[in-house]
Order: sequence, then structure tokens, then C-alpha cells
Amino acid sequence: MDDYSTNSESDYANSWITWFLSTKGNEYFVEIDDDYLMDRFNLTGLNGEVVKDYSRALDMILDNLEGEESMDDEERESLDQSARLLYGLIHARFVVTSRGLAKMLEKYRRADFGRCPRVYCYQQPLLPVGLCDTPYVKAVKLYCPRCEDIYSPKSNRHGSIDGAYFGTTFPHMLFMVYPQMIPGKAPPPQITGQVGGASSGSMHGQAGANSTGSNVQSQQPSPLGPGFPRSGAGGDSTVQNPAATTSSSNAAPHAQIGGGTLSTAGAAMKAEMYDPKLFGFRVNEMAKLKRWREAQRDRQIKRLEAIEREEANGNGAPVMGA
Repeated sequence: MDDYSTNSESDYANSWITWFLSTKGNEYFVEIDDDYLMDRFNLTGLNGEVVKDYSRALDMILDNLEGEESMDDEERESLDQSARLLYGLIHARFVVTSRGLAKMLEKYRRADFGRCPRVYCYQQPLLPVGLCDTPYVKAVKLYCPRCEDIYSPKSNRHGSIDGAYFGTTFPHMLFMVYPQMIPGKAPPPQITGQVGGASSGSMHGQAGANSTGSNVQSQQPSPLGPGFPRSGAGGDSTVQNPAATTSSSNAAPHAQIGGGTLSTAGAAMKAEMYDPKLFGFRVNEMAKLKRWREAQRDRQIKRLEAIEREEANGNGAPVMGA
């Protein structure tokens, strides 16, 4: 926490929220609307979580605190801790509202929360998520919607943020409201001079250039190896398994995944897995894990294809627990 004795008086010239958001380490937060803060219904129950100085902490956030000039550094620091905690808990409620989701979406598009370190996620932007809604339990983590895994922030400043300030449901609520932002499992279109990890906005901006170079792109090998050709408009790759061509053609039900129509089994086959190697040879322990993951994937694909065949024949879907 910043020591108030080292800060200049200019820090208090602006509002407390402006000062809080401009502090290093608080880049994950968005500004809560004044209307939301002024509505006491939105703050129901928070006075029990912020044990001390709830009223004064709220007044500090709203810049209505009286007698601030007469407080010493220790009292000001204690009150600021309560104000930070209160703002974080209100922030967790605000980011799941329509206005809060819109603000967080802009930060997500700019990749303000970082990008996924996984190779086959192609620099996918991340979203903050909490592992617990209770404060002082777990620090914030970063959720990747492509590989559906969570990671720790790179910076220690961000790694010390309480996960309760974002809540456990924020990423899922964002993609429920904005389903078009759900990334597909297939690799993005290859862009010259980049590693295929550009943001969705830059990819759409170069859609015309990619469409004119379809002949060049069609010659690119499939990331899954020979026998899995690339096809589809706009550079999107539709991977087909030669051994499952018959079952895929008979599959009637399709799912909307990543903005394109694709069967569930086809989407599973399009997912890529990183294969670690040393001088071209698989790492022993990782190779065992790789074989296990491939076996699990193949089993899942067969089960999905069986379900699609059953649904196509009108016999109903079998139970997945078998």
C-alpha cells in the first residue's frame, strides 16, 4: 500500500476514485458510475463485510468526507484501507451490470489484462476472475476463454489484488452478454509479420486482404498434420478427420462456435495441443501426458460422433456418463 506521507498534496486535488484508478497496480479496475455508488440498494450487505469505518469509507470514495485535513497519517491510512476494500467489493457487483460489462469489454479488447502464455492460444486476451467471493481468501487470477484455464498475473502488483474484487462469475457473465466475443478453438487467420495472435479487431480489419490471398492460405499445412486440410471462408479452418468423414456428413446437429457453424466433434478435433520437445525428441514425462491427453480427446470425439449419429437418426442422444 502507498504511504500517504510520501504522496504530494496534488494527489487529493482530483476525486478519490480518479486517484485510486491512477495508482500503479490498479489497472484492472474500471471506474464505477456515480449513479451506481449513490444508490444504497447496490451496497446492501457491504456494511457487514467492511468491519470498521463503513460510512466514512463510503464518504471518502464519494469525496464527501469531512475533517480529512485534521487526520494524521495513521488514521488516514486505516481509513484508506477500508475505502479500498469497499470500492473493490462494490466493483465486483458493478462489473456484472450492463454498464460495468461494457467498460470491462473495452479493456478486454485492448488486452489490458494480459494475454495467454499458452502457445496454441495465439496471444488470446485474458479476463480477471476470482476464485472466491469472500475477501482476503484468494488473489485474482486471469481466465483464458480459449483454453479455459486460469493463470497468475505476471506483475506482483496485479498478483496482490484480491480476487473478490472481480468475483467468480464475471468472465462467464461477460460471454453470456457478448457471445460473439467467445473465441473459437481453431487457430486464427495467419497475418503477415505476426504470430497469428492479433486481436479480433485487427483480424477483422484485414479481412479483405486475407480474402484476396486465399490461394496462398490454402497452401498452408494444417496444424494437426497431413490428412487434415484447411478450408472455410475468411481463413477459418475446418478440420476433417478422414476416418470420421461418414459420421461427420451424417451429423445433423451443429453448434455455433467461434462465429462459425461447426459440429461438436469437429470443434473438438480443431483444438490444438502443444507438444514440448528437446532437439526434436519428446520430453519423456510430458510425452506420457501427451499420449494420455490424446487418448482422452479421441475417446471424447468418438462419443460426440456417436451422439450426433443418434440425433441425426432421431433416436435421441445416449447418456454421456457411459
